[in-house]
Amino acid sequence: MTEIKKNLVCWAVSDGRAGIEANCLGLAAAMGVAPVIHHVQMKFPWKWLPPALIPLHTGIYDASLFPPQDAHEESWPDVIIGCGRQAALFTALVRKLSKGKTFAIQIQDSKISPDLYDLVVTPEHDKLRGSNVLTTCGALNKITPDLLEVSKKELAPRISGLPRPLVAVLIGGKSKAYDLTENIIHQLGNQLQNLHQQTGCGFLLTTSRRTGQKNAALLSGYLKDIPAFVWDGQSPNPYFGFLGSADAIIVTSDSVNMVTEAASTGRPVFTVDLAGGTKKFDRFHQKLRDDGIIRPFNGTLETWPYPPLCESQRIAKIILKKLDNSGRR
Repeated sequence: MTEIKKNLVCWAVSDGRAGIEANCLGLAAAMGVAPVIHHVQMKFPWKWLPPALIPLHTGIYDASLFPPQDAHEESWPDVIIGCGRQAALFTALVRKLSKGKTFAIQIQDSKISPDLYDLVVTPEHDKLRGSNVLTTCGALNKITPDLLEVSKKELAPRISGLPRPLVAVLIGGKSKAYDLTENIIHQLGNQLQNLHQQTGCGFLLTTSRRTGQKNAALLSGYLKDIPAFVWDGQSPNPYFGFLGSADAIIVTSDSVNMVTEAASTGRPVFTVDLAGGTKKFDRFHQKLRDDGIIRPFNGTLETWPYPPLCESQRIAKIILKKLDNSGRR
């Protein structure tokens, strides 16, 4: 990473959802900055409207989120990284109100003009293109070899009794595009039991809030007599430790973040299709299949090489160069 010439003040802005915020934090980490985290929500009725229909005015947000009108230039950040619909206009407003002092980066297609930002970073499958638009393969994240190694060492004492190969199983759940049905849980549970019988493997299982308690309990039940570490949902999630420790990863197809993070490890990644889907998700999965990164899970293990995704680091280098060329760092 290029040496930082000054301490950049960076704001990371989202609605606070972990999957959305992870994009901001991943890019900030790759840029070598420690961001000030802001969670924002537009006021009623603006929060329910498409951003393209909303005026670019501070009144759509809580006024206390912005420095006062007579604030010194130093009150504004050098860089703002926003992600998600709720943050889209906030990012643009900070750029406008700072009179160009703040370099504004919006992650994901906000459905408004890219010209409101210095840079837009969006997944290829969103199809947004423009002179100031950078595309990525999947979502940005903070996965690095160092993070995986540190997380692996932290988890090691808790999983020392598990056999190899170790298979991480990352379960999402119901969303606008997908549904995790009981039938899918039963099919996956049977496949995992058979996989252990075939290979003697151990499992590392983590679920999300979208999985639902019933589905999580069902799947855990399939692993109760098999060597497995099942995250209890209460203690800190050892998610990165799972990624760093696994010899292979099985992940549900509903989360671009989880699939991308799994593909950032260089380990074999198998996807479990959920009910539903969209053309956008289909494009994402097809891209990774075409690139030889992911394969559908059919109940068996395979190994294959591929270059781990390092999109946050790639995008960060481009941004830091732009900041250099603009004299902002």
